[in-house]
Amino acid sequence: MAKSEKLTIFRIERAPLKVTMLVFSGASIMCVASAIDPLRAANRIAGETLFDFRLVSTSGEPAITTCGLPVAVSGAFDADETSDVIVVIAGFGTQGYATSKLLGGLRRAARNARAVGGVEAGTWLVARAGLLEGRSATTHWEDMEDFSTAFPEIDVRPDRYIIDGPVFTCGGAAPTFDLMLHLVRSRLGMAVALDVASVFIYDQSRAATDSQPLVSLGRLDGYDPRLAQSIRLMEAHVDQPLTIAAIARRSGVTSRTLESIFRASIGETPGAYYLRLRLSAARRLVIDTKVSMAEVAERTGFSSAAAFSRSFSRAFGTAPVRMRRS
Repeated sequence: MAKSEKLTIFRIERAPLKVTMLVFSGASIMCVASAIDPLRAANRIAGETLFDFRLVSTSGEPAITTCGLPVAVSGAFDADETSDVIVVIAGFGTQGYATSKLLGGLRRAARNARAVGGVEAGTWLVARAGLLEGRSATTHWEDMEDFSTAFPEIDVRPDRYIIDGPVFTCGGAAPTFDLMLHLVRSRLGMAVALDVASVFIYDQSRAATDSQPLVSLGRLDGYDPRLAQSIRLMEAHVDQPLTIAAIARRSGVTSRTLESIFRASIGETPGAYYLRLRLSAARRLVIDTKVSMAEVAERTGFSSAAAFSRSFSRAFGTAPVRMRRS
């Protein structure tokens, strides 16, 4: 896509918007639903088809989501078919989908579209097609570091979603819902967007630039700010863990009070929760990446690969090397 900007789709406009959703097996069904259901609801509320969306796959066969449910599609992706917006929705297995044929098709389709976007791991495919060079983008927080390394020419940010000219990217299911609400609001006005949000009893809309949290606290933010503050500190220091005393001090409580808060709210000590948080991050790196065990240990705050392996084995019942092989 040329750097010169096309007329944005995020503006007041009643003309129907033709949207092609390219869905890959391995995607989350919540990401698929977050992309299409707000548009479906907007059509129902408006009483006309203002978002003319269709789902396709590369083969024309249903895409199998991570929960095992198939997503019915109307056919195979045709790069030469006219569409205003191309949305790439992917999850696990994107490396295997990034063929020269697909990437060439994405580039061709993007030239004829007004906008192109990546949802969750779909951002990887949009980037590999060269459509994000020199732009800002985001992806799911689990992939943020690896994505930044793979694409140094992209300004990678931890935002929930990013719109940079004719390209948009989302971090996951909830940010995708936020983005689609923003699209509805931009084109049809706030009243319609509020009606769409009300259909889903959705009252947690966030700004695009809000950071993606490592731990999604839901409504805990409103119930116990000290717990929320402590967990936010932990997730911000996975690679260089803080002492529990330091976390308590920054959260404005004593270590004993912090322990009481954690036991009452989560059922374990702050130290146990912090270790589990780091090991969960390590498990994702072991399963989903090819980085060395020494690097996994470093990224998750262990003093050595041996210390990491011992903690990992105790937590998951198998060594990290064995888990990766299996």
